[in-house]
Amino acid sequence: MLSVLRRAAPFLIVPILVFAIYDVPIFYSRWRYTRNEERATRAIEAEEARRTLAILGDGQLKILNFYGPNAIRRGEHGTICYGVDGAKSVRIEPPVEKLQPAVAHCLQVSPSVTTAYKLVAEDGTGHTVTKELTIQVGR
Repeated sequence: MLSVLRRAAPFLIVPILVFAIYDVPIFYSRWRYTRNEERATRAIEAEEARRTLAILGDGQLKILNFYGPNAIRRGEHGTICYGVDGAKSVRIEPPVEKLQPAVAHCLQVSPSVTTAYKLVAEDGTGHTVTKELTIQVGR
């Protein structure tokens, strides 16, 4: 058996050299590409996490958004959306429905006259923040 391997050794050197010269750089470039893609993905995820933290904040009371249509026709309804961070309770004046603190929540309103809605968010320590939105009602 050993003598067969000794006779075949010169013939095995050529395929091994071809593999080393041709395939090793291909495997290395694929490994490097995959590693760079993983690094880029981690960088994107870190940036998204940083943006989310900037938007949502660090638990301090704030109104992230409060918006709705500027005007609707009489008898139609509109959608009001809000988002808060760090709030223990949320309400809209005049009362529309019972609300819970949320990063994003929308509700339907049907004012019969032009109405100014006020979003009030409160934390557990007595701090409040407000924001107003007026919906014009036309014919």
